[in-house]
Amino acid sequence: MTEPQQPAESRDAQNDDSRSEAPTSTAPVQITPETDISTLSAAQLYDLNQEFLNDSVPTRPLVDTLVPMSVLREEYENGSGLFLQQIDELVEKGFKSIHRTRGDGDCFYRSLAFAYVSQLLASPDQAMSIATSLSLIESTSDLLDMAGFQKMVYEDFMESLTDIIKNVVGPDASGKKLDQETLLTKFQDAETSNYVVVYLRLLTSAQIRADPDTYSPFLFHPEAGVELEPREFCEAFVEATGREADHVQITALSRALQTNVKIAYLDGRSEKAEFVDFTNAVEPEMAPIHLLYRPGHYDILVPA
Repeated sequence: MTEPQQPAESRDAQNDDSRSEAPTSTAPVQITPETDISTLSAAQLYDLNQEFLNDSVPTRPLVDTLVPMSVLREEYENGSGLFLQQIDELVEKGFKSIHRTRGDGDCFYRSLAFAYVSQLLASPDQAMSIATSLSLIESTSDLLDMAGFQKMVYEDFMESLTDIIKNVVGPDASGKKLDQETLLTKFQDAETSNYVVVYLRLLTSAQIRADPDTYSPFLFHPEAGVELEPREFCEAFVEATGREADHVQITALSRALQTNVKIAYLDGRSEKAEFVDFTNAVEPEMAPIHLLYRPGHYDILVPA
């Protein structure tokens, strides 16, 4: 497969910098143990978190190996105590491990895809879960077609995910079935991982475009705050790689994949990390995918 390319209509809307634009800071962020995080603006929280991400591991793999939450806690030892309390509270709730991802603007889509396949691997009835998942993903062709995407644009990207899912129950070209180790290897491979990201971005865009009445009231430019048309919003902030996901994109993608997503917000504003639920599975009681959000970044939470 060749390197993933942006759909033509998206490339026209994307500027030369494929990275997400950070909010403009109102003042330099100088954090001490005495700093009241609740007084910081959203832009300052974003900058603070980017400092932690950049200082910790600037060359982090696309999806890193599973580590205990204590490793994440160490990154905040010299910062606000509220961050530490939120992390400790997550551990008390049973979230003892984490897969950290590269902060490249694609972390939400990559994290969700990795956790989605991990959930299939852990299913007590893999054959049924895989069959259901493949049927759902193949059916998204109708949604993508309705949104105006040509099959030649999305089929290779879609196939990258279905091939990984099929590998859960059937051997690949090397004769091996998928396990957590090989799943990590696949998502650390830039070509495979980025193909999956592009497919999920196109699927998210298709979901928004197909239901404009539901999403239009929430489509705003994330920095300028001006209202955008669905097509304009999708081209600039969904289809374009390196653009971060917010509530709208999370809602749309979880609906398209008919999966439950539960996100813990680690923002240092209180003693407890707030959870936000996106319940969109056919069976609401289905176990959710757990992600951790820090301003501007998503990681994968792994419950015990």
